[in-house]
Amino acid sequence: MAILHALSGQPIDIHPVSDDLHGARTVALFKTDELEVIRLVLAAGKVFPPHRVAGEVTIQCIRGKIEINCEGSAQVLRAGQLMYLSGSVQHSVLGLEDACALLTVVLRK
Repeated sequence: MAILHALSGQPIDIHPVSDDLHGARTVALFKTDELEVIRLVLAAGKVFPPHRVAGEVTIQCIRGKIEINCEGSAQVLRAGQLMYLSGSVQHSVLGLEDACALLTVVLRK
């Protein structure tokens, strides 16, 4: 089955459908040749393992609290906070609480 992405000009609700994050999933909200936006859902204690992408990344915490580990440093993001990462920076994300974040990735060919 094809993944449904938002169309140009279509409003997107970035919050999970339910207030209970345990039923929510990580999903790509839209993807173009140059940009991808993902709603990341992490339960407390779960980790999105270390990885790197070629393009720049922003991570905006929408709900809960997450820890971003990159370049030997750990930073905590709370709801309403945003972090920018340069391209090719290895990073991981840990849910300190049940959390939801909006990831924006610049795609490099």
